[in-house]
Amino acid sequence: MKRFFVVGLFVVLLLGEGFGFTQGWCIRSLAEAEEPGKIVVSNKPFTESYILAEIMAELLRRHTKLSVERRIIEGGTTSILHPALLAGEIDLYPEYTGTAWQEVLKHREIIRDPLELYEAVKREYEERFGLVWLPLFGFNNTFTLAVRRASAERDGLRTFSDLARVSERYVFGAEPDFFERQDGYENLVRTYGFRFKATRQMAIALKYPAIVSHEVDVINAFSTDGLLRKFDLVVLEDDRQFFPSYFCAPVVRKEVLDRYPEVGRVLGLLEGKISDAEMTEMNYLVDEERRDPKDVAREFLAREGLL
Repeated sequence: MKRFFVVGLFVVLLLGEGFGFTQGWCIRSLAEAEEPGKIVVSNKPFTESYILAEIMAELLRRHTKLSVERRIIEGGTTSILHPALLAGEIDLYPEYTGTAWQEVLKHREIIRDPLELYEAVKREYEERFGLVWLPLFGFNNTFTLAVRRASAERDGLRTFSDLARVSERYVFGAEPDFFERQDGYENLVRTYGFRFKATRQMAIALKYPAIVSHEVDVINAFSTDGLLRKFDLVVLEDDRQFFPSYFCAPVVRKEVLDRYPEVGRVLGLLEGKISDAEMTEMNYLVDEERRDPKDVAREFLAREGLL
């Protein structure tokens, strides 16, 4: 009997200790579950990326219970943000397909088809880095050529090929780097058969004043640059798809999506929502009218019925 009592007491104590440990673990787990997770959203150091980051951050705040932090990393280029993403210092940021293909994945060959490029980048990012490309926003911020509206109307210019027909009457202007790039001046001329009257090399900041003052007649530009709207320039269509596509999308750590699947669902609401014209307009509002990117982001989401 005495032996039975001792064994029974030992079992009760053991169960009690086990229950106490389990109970404490449950309490801690419940407390942790009640604490909202945190998502860190970053961006590159230019207007468009700031706006896109604010759009994503605001959307996540409105449609998830997650705590959303906006983190600006000094420098903020792809060469800085990509390692930060891999290290878990940030959870997502907006990136461009052409940049990812050439600067991160280090491919020299160009995939001309935009969707094929997106799928290739998406597949390789997940395989190599455990990073997920969510659906594309819709706009393509690639290199393009722009002319004065009067020139486009006079010569019937809509495409690069249209410009090639009358290029001997046009002076071309671009920053020095464009004359050295693989996807720059020499191969562009070779592809379209341009025979420009002359070329001018100038700082990026001087290109727009130069075309407005008729110092040059055609410039290279980014297709969603707000200055295109400011100076009422006409963007020509790259009808032979010479320039790589630079479609934009959120890039997110897979670990984050596994833990918080709502992040992918919510950001997926932005698929195809932002056209080239809409992105250009938002860039213009921030760059030229000095609007706060947060306000511009909220107004966009409200227009789209996403708030």
